[in-house]
Amino acid sequence: MKTILGKALFASVMLLLVTGVQAKGRLTVYCSMQDAWCQATVKAFGEKNDVKTAMTHSGSGSTFAKIQAEKNNPKADVWIGGTADPHLQAGEIGLLASYVSPQMAELGKRFQNLAIKGDNTTDGIYAGVVGYSVNTEMAKSMGIDIPSSWEDLTDPKYKGNIRMASPQSSGTAYTVIATIVQLWGEEKGFEYLARLHPNIDQYTKSGSAGQKAAGRGEVLIGIGFLHDASKLIKSGFPLKLVTPSEGTGFEIGGLSIIKGARNLENAQKFVDWALSAEGQNIAAPTGAFQVPTNKNAIVPKEAFDLSKVNLIDYDFKKYGSNTTRKKLIGRWAEEIKPLAR
Repeated sequence: MKTILGKALFASVMLLLVTGVQAKGRLTVYCSMQDAWCQATVKAFGEKNDVKTAMTHSGSGSTFAKIQAEKNNPKADVWIGGTADPHLQAGEIGLLASYVSPQMAELGKRFQNLAIKGDNTTDGIYAGVVGYSVNTEMAKSMGIDIPSSWEDLTDPKYKGNIRMASPQSSGTAYTVIATIVQLWGEEKGFEYLARLHPNIDQYTKSGSAGQKAAGRGEVLIGIGFLHDASKLIKSGFPLKLVTPSEGTGFEIGGLSIIKGARNLENAQKFVDWALSAEGQNIAAPTGAFQVPTNKNAIVPKEAFDLSKVNLIDYDFKKYGSNTTRKKLIGRWAEEIKPLAR
């Protein structure tokens, strides 16, 4: 009897020990980058650090909502990718943990500032330029010149031939609207969005869907982040990338540790690795052509040279705040979305 009890006790102790070891070797990631990039990043980190990883892929808006819903019982440890705005909003309302990575010194100054503005709850891992792509074959067959500005897109000749995402579901679309507002002010910015609206054939859920549609010839023009279209061009789609002449905004991809992470030590290791040149060099081979934030990482030849683009001084602190985001999205939903097209 004692022998049986002794074996049972030994088995129970061993189970606890094994379970503890397994828990230390785990990491759950929410990823809002391109799916192939997400998978490659999580796999490479897991193999390098002997960590068992799990990853869920979804857009930044959806992920933000998921983290909010799980705030009392977090299901993930890290959130990587998607525009920094929702990351900053999540940090503002206490959903993220503060962490200063030793890799911070290797980031460009513009990207270090993001972490400072976000009270070190969010780091920048890549940058992408807002603009639009034009199907050159369609433009030629329609006898239409390639537009070059934001204002050009309001021309009635483009009616029903432009596609972009809805800011209610897409961080990309929110960045577009925030860009317009910062260019002209809120009132004139919304006047512009009202004039653009008749030319939009539909507002999609995904930020990259508009440019994919333009590549396939479903519409002439897709608005979004231009690195999404760079991948399409490399695959042979007939697209011309346009950075609007008035100036344009840009995103910084966010990287955050979720408050209450069950695997905090591995989450911090993941942040350090993702900010390193090694971690950021994972992107280009998967077809992701954003500009890396680490000064020692390789910049893909397909990426935009940020120094040659007329970028606005995007205010990530203001437009990444929960108050401003709710205000602009709410106003768009009430004033622009219901308009006739």
